[in-house]
Amino acid sequence: MKYGTWTISSYEPADARALCAAGFSPITAALLCSRGYRDAGAAREFLSCSTPLSSPFDLLDMDKAAARVKQALSRREHIAVFGDYDVDGITATCLLTEYLRSKGGQVTSYIPARLEEGYGLNPIAIDTLKKQGVELIVTVDCGITANKEAALCRELGIDLVITDHHECKSELPQAAALVDPHRRDQPQPAAELAGVGVAFKLAAAIEGEQEKLLDQYCDFLCLGTVADVMPLTGENRTMVARGLKALENPKRVGIAALMAECSVQKGPVTAGTIGYTLAPRINAAGRMGEVEIATELFLTRDAGRAVELAGTLCRLNRRRQEIESSIYQSAVSMLPPGGPPQAIVLADESWHQGVVGIVASRMAEEYSCPTFLICLDGDKGKASSRSYGGFNLFRSLEQLSGLLESYGGHELAAGFTIRRESIAPFREKMITLCAQFQESEACSTALAIDCEIPPELLTIENIQALGDLEPCGAGCPRPLLCMRGLRVTELAEVGGGKHLRLRLSKGAYTWGAIFFSTNAQRAAVAQGDVVDIAFTPQINEYRSMRSVQLNLVDIRPDKAFREAQGHDRAVYHKHLAGGELSCDEAGCLLPTRQDFAAVWRYLAAFSQDGVLTEELGCLSRKISRCAKLPLSAGKTRICLDVLAEQGLLQLEQRPKALYIRLCADGRKVDLEKSPILIHLKKQKAGT
Repeated sequence: MKYGTWTISSYEPADARALCAAGFSPITAALLCSRGYRDAGAAREFLSCSTPLSSPFDLLDMDKAAARVKQALSRREHIAVFGDYDVDGITATCLLTEYLRSKGGQVTSYIPARLEEGYGLNPIAIDTLKKQGVELIVTVDCGITANKEAALCRELGIDLVITDHHECKSELPQAAALVDPHRRDQPQPAAELAGVGVAFKLAAAIEGEQEKLLDQYCDFLCLGTVADVMPLTGENRTMVARGLKALENPKRVGIAALMAECSVQKGPVTAGTIGYTLAPRINAAGRMGEVEIATELFLTRDAGRAVELAGTLCRLNRRRQEIESSIYQSAVSMLPPGGPPQAIVLADESWHQGVVGIVASRMAEEYSCPTFLICLDGDKGKASSRSYGGFNLFRSLEQLSGLLESYGGHELAAGFTIRRESIAPFREKMITLCAQFQESEACSTALAIDCEIPPELLTIENIQALGDLEPCGAGCPRPLLCMRGLRVTELAEVGGGKHLRLRLSKGAYTWGAIFFSTNAQRAAVAQGDVVDIAFTPQINEYRSMRSVQLNLVDIRPDKAFREAQGHDRAVYHKHLAGGELSCDEAGCLLPTRQDFAAVWRYLAAFSQDGVLTEELGCLSRKISRCAKLPLSAGKTRICLDVLAEQGLLQLEQRPKALYIRLCADGRKVDLEKSPILIHLKKQKAGT
């Protein structure tokens, strides 16, 4: 299991039938009911992509921001649009730069060099812009925590307008205007806008109306909002839906060239197209320290130059993937031995600052805990962090701010600068915070599933009808369904071992399935297993043939196996804790010589260079099949413990698997002398 538990929503069949009568397909009706939309009116309102846009002036200081920028335009002042190097920041920078230039403004766009300047406003950038004659800096997607930099701007005589959407500290920067939906003094709930959304609101406030600008900039709004994982509800849904439609026939030569380079086919574009295909390539420019490639791509009107830039961007992304793999292997090798960590805090001099964030995200997911990766340079380090289970990163950094040079970000993703000598106390205190959070009710690591469905509903027509839910993303997630009791009839690793392809059957029904970014070992599944699956359905087209494909999100053994394994594990942990076992309990753990032989033969045959990493339940099932004998997870673990006790292997419990290294060197041992076995035999005999 990738997730510890599944939470499966339920619904009243009568409500689903009523939605079906109103024109919704059976799966869509069931899903909407499980999300709380039980009547047709509420369902249609939820799915609506025509929510009116709120007034830009609902945001505090928007009047001051618009007035100051209008003044700069009328006075022909030199304006700098200062952004961030991710997709949201890049699109926000390009949107506001293009708009202000269309109004006759003398505008310089500036995104800091990630490796040299770091995130956000900084003295190097401010000094450079001052020398260029800039009189007004307008930030987009950054600046809300730039207190010192705002003071430097005042000292140098540069006016500063901040537009951002990140979390605010208790003390705000002093600026001509400060626009951020997360301002704690915001008088009413503001829309959960991306940085590009706030930049758009500033342009709309200057323009005096939004509809015309929405047509002009909905592609930028769509890219930035989806890539920054903003909720696709309310006016965000309106903007993103309009943008996805525009991307079907992109008017900007740069976006068209990038889509062609990525082999994005003509026709419907989804939020998934942005999240999985376009955004990683745009982000690659900033991550690899060449953000100007992305900004030029979006602003150029030269189709030939756009093709060159799109190709460069995709090459940068491939290089980024290589570096990511190297950092991941390095970070995993540094993990301390023992049980699952409450938090991962690692540091290294050789890591690439632009790529560690992706690795932190991957490790947080794989090891089920918040992850902090620090790139060291001399006596300081710059860190990227990713959350897990709802842990609020920004608030935790706020609590530990005394150990930090600077910090900023969101609840789910944040960055900070720290001195080398502060890393150890930071690690200790962060592990304590994460451990406390894991014990609290706020911690949520369960997989939230919309509903369980019967196999007969998985038709091409019903799955096509799920398109009514688009655009899908945060706030309106892709449909996540489940089925129980399927048999794995085929199993193969594809994509160089990166992904898992399966064939699943239940009764007369059979489906192809794909589990991305995992393999048989990590999924703990083997051919012949009976499993439950959590999945998103889609239509697969191959050689003009269309079929239902299940995109797996999680897979687990069926209920009967889980219950048996749960009993096994409980008895084993009782034994491990030194508890008194009953005769029956000791008997269910006590292996025979035949069991030991089966375990050893399997380890010798299937370890690679003497090393095997496997989830216990899956390992016991595989050994059972190879040896053709029933071997429970508990007996398998006792076999491993005894072999480790006798020095025949090294055994380490990692978060989601056992790490086993064989080290027998041809030695023979007398298992009858094992203290573990002697103790279990006494308990079985009741002595």
